[in-house]
Amino acid sequence: MASKSGVSSSTSIPSAPARRRLRGTGVTLPTVGLGTAGIAGMYTSVAEQEARAVVRRALEAGVAYLDTAPQYGHGTAERRVGAALAGVERDTFTISTKVGRLIVPRPGADTGIFADAPPSDAVFDFSRSGILRSLEASLERLGLDHVDVVLIHDPDEHEDQALGEAYPVLDELRAEGVVRAIGVGMNQTRVVERFVRETDVDLVLVAGRFTLLDREAACSLLPACLERDVAVVVGGVFNSGILADPTPGARYGYVSASRETLDRAKALAATCERHGVSLRAAALQFPLRHPAVASVLAGARSVRELDDCLTQLACPIPAELWAELEA
Repeated sequence: MASKSGVSSSTSIPSAPARRRLRGTGVTLPTVGLGTAGIAGMYTSVAEQEARAVVRRALEAGVAYLDTAPQYGHGTAERRVGAALAGVERDTFTISTKVGRLIVPRPGADTGIFADAPPSDAVFDFSRSGILRSLEASLERLGLDHVDVVLIHDPDEHEDQALGEAYPVLDELRAEGVVRAIGVGMNQTRVVERFVRETDVDLVLVAGRFTLLDREAACSLLPACLERDVAVVVGGVFNSGILADPTPGARYGYVSASRETLDRAKALAATCERHGVSLRAAALQFPLRHPAVASVLAGARSVRELDDCLTQLACPIPAELWAELEA
């Protein structure tokens, strides 16, 4: 039986398939993918060797979907992913990157939350030429001749241009076979749903809006995706870390969590503990119970973190716990 948020009471990990084929594209996504913002030094520096080891470990473990973006470390994530993929058979993995930001070198530039980023600015550009330049630069950093999926990245303040200029470029590239699937990736739902209803995107990536703490996507976006046969990839399942470790100083939405949010996360952790389940396991598995969701992204910054995510994904979760978490 479906709950109010649109998910079932199943005790198995995913109601999504082990691999989902995106309608008519030839692209398949495994239940779990690797998000690469972490290995680009998000919040804390990550050694080059460790970053490459994470990617290689993911592939060895069957996590054959890698999601990256120019913004992540201002090109660092793409370069590190590309280095790790050198010599790997191209047909053994699926990779998505994003367009909408150009990385412009500038001495002394503030690179924000990315500790390993070179001095540069990430400049929004959703024009036709900007989209083509972004994709060309990404392919160069990745060392690939093509990517499988291209997502329009964070057009929050540029939605009309993204719809009117960026989307038609990607639609053309898809028709020409340059990319196989296209979509949009954001950490909000309103603009994402507009793309779902007004364009022919194959998938959407929604970050931090279908989690144990934030169920916003279940209200309207996920039903729209089911209606339009658009696959959903869920990122940010730990809401910037608070659902991995709800202790003082934890982040929520990229900033320090409020006392109220921290208390909510602690209550969720206590509920999980009563059932012998970690909060991390519940956070990772929660999105996969919705039929619109094809994959969740594990944003590991070390091999240890990735292995832990894989362990948590395999942890059995009783229906009674899901019922409590829904309440």
